[in-house]
Amino acid sequence: MATKLYVGNLDYGTTSDQLGQHFAQAGKVVEVNVISDRYTGRSKGFAFVEMASEKEAAKAIEMFNEKDFGGRSIVVNEARPKREPSFGGGAGGGGGRGR
Repeated sequence: MATKLYVGNLDYGTTSDQLGQHFAQAGKVVEVNVISDRYTGRSKGFAFVEMASEKEAAKAIEMFNEKDFGGRSIVVNEARPKREPSFGGGAGGGGGRGR
């Protein structure tokens, strides 16, 4: 089963191809998604890398977490599930209206 990894503290010039080639040293890379700002197109400095198996993901964490990549010490750990936005609860305080 594929495992998604969070990769942080990336150089803003890092491409998906570069990251994919780097992580391929740990095993089969299924997908690489460098996150970029939707308005500027500039990288936000983090990415998600999906490895083919849990074993390969664990190897990638061991090999690359807190190691140099592109001149920066990157953070690599298992990605947490995406949180659903909460729309419930409470009235949004209206603030005072001067008279």
